[in-house]
Amino acid sequence: MNEKKFTIGYWDSIFNHFSSTLKSLGTNLPSVSEIASSSRDPFRVLISTIISLRTKDAVTLEASTRLFSQADTPSSILSLKSEEIQNLIYPAGFYRTKAKNILSVSRILIEQYDGKVPSKRELLLALPGVGVKTANLTLNLGFGIDAICVDTHVHRISNRCGWIKTKTPEESEKALEQIMPRKYWIPLNEMLVSYGQQLCTPVSPHCSKCPIQGDCPKIGVTKTR
Repeated sequence: MNEKKFTIGYWDSIFNHFSSTLKSLGTNLPSVSEIASSSRDPFRVLISTIISLRTKDAVTLEASTRLFSQADTPSSILSLKSEEIQNLIYPAGFYRTKAKNILSVSRILIEQYDGKVPSKRELLLALPGVGVKTANLTLNLGFGIDAICVDTHVHRISNRCGWIKTKTPEESEKALEQIMPRKYWIPLNEMLVSYGQQLCTPVSPHCSKCPIQGDCPKIGVTKTR
C-alpha cells in the first residue's frame, strides 16, 4: 500500500467509517472498556483484563462483575480464598490459574506499591499473568497513557487491511506505532475488537457491510460475506 495513504486524513477517515458502522449496528463496548467507562479504576481494568485472556467478552464482563461485587481492591481480594475467586470468575478460561494470579498481583500491589497499580509498563509486565496486551490496556484505560494494545483482532485487521505486514502482535505494535497518529493509539483496540467481533471476523468476514471494502486488499481472506 502506498505510504501516501497513511496521512492523518486517512486515519481520520478510517476511524470515522468504522465508528459510524459500529454505531449503526448498536455494538456494545468491549467488556474491559465497559468496566473502565464506569470507574476508570486501574485496578479493575488490570484484573478484568487478566480475566479476559482467552475468554469471550460476555463471560469476561459477567465474571468481572461478580468478582468486583465481592472485592474490588487489592486488600479485599486478599480476604478471599483462591477457591472463592475461582467460583466467582468461572467459566473464564484458565480460571484456576487466573485466580492464583489475581491473588498474587493483589499481594504484590500491597507489599510493593502501597496498594496502587503502577503506571509504568515495565512494572506492570513484572506482575504475574500480565503480558504486553494486559499492560498496555491498563495504561490505556486505567491511566489514559498512550499505548497501542494489540490483541488478535487488531493484529488480524491491521494486516488484512494492508496497513502493516507482521507475524506477531508484538511486531504489529511496533509497526503501528510508526504509521498511526498518537491520538488513535488508545481507541484503536476498543474499535478493532468490536469491529473484529461484528464485521471483520477471522473467517468469512462481512466485507459487503464494510465501508472500506472497495479499498481493502483483503489480505489472507479466501471467503467473504
